Amino acid sequence: MRRRVGRPGVVGTMARTAVIAGTATATANAVSNRSANKQAAAQQQQAAMQQAAYEQGAADAAAAAAAAPPPPPPAAPAAAETDVIAQLTKLGELKAAGVLTDEEFAAAKAKLLG
Repeated sequence: MRRRVGRPGVVGTMARTAVIAGTATATANAVSNRSANKQAAAQQQQAAMQQAAYEQGAADAAAAAAAAPPPPPPAAPAAAETDVIAQLTKLGELKAAGVLTDEEFAAAKAKLLG
């Protein structure tokens, strides 16, 4: 029996096509699985980093709250001093304008200064 030289027969072509298709499917599945595994690992790593950052932030906040100095006293006395100075300035202007006498000015000044 003579063997045919040239193009393969129908069965040979089908077998070659099946091998190529099977290899392509296996390769595509492997690439897809590897990509999915990489994405899952990246998501797990990101979640772990977020959890660690959250825990670190909570620990920092607790430490800051525990070590925080007491709040500074209110700034109301500075405003009161400004008011007293403004009132004394007005009294001085009234005295300079001749509206107040020396006795009235002294009495009002003593009242303001306490």
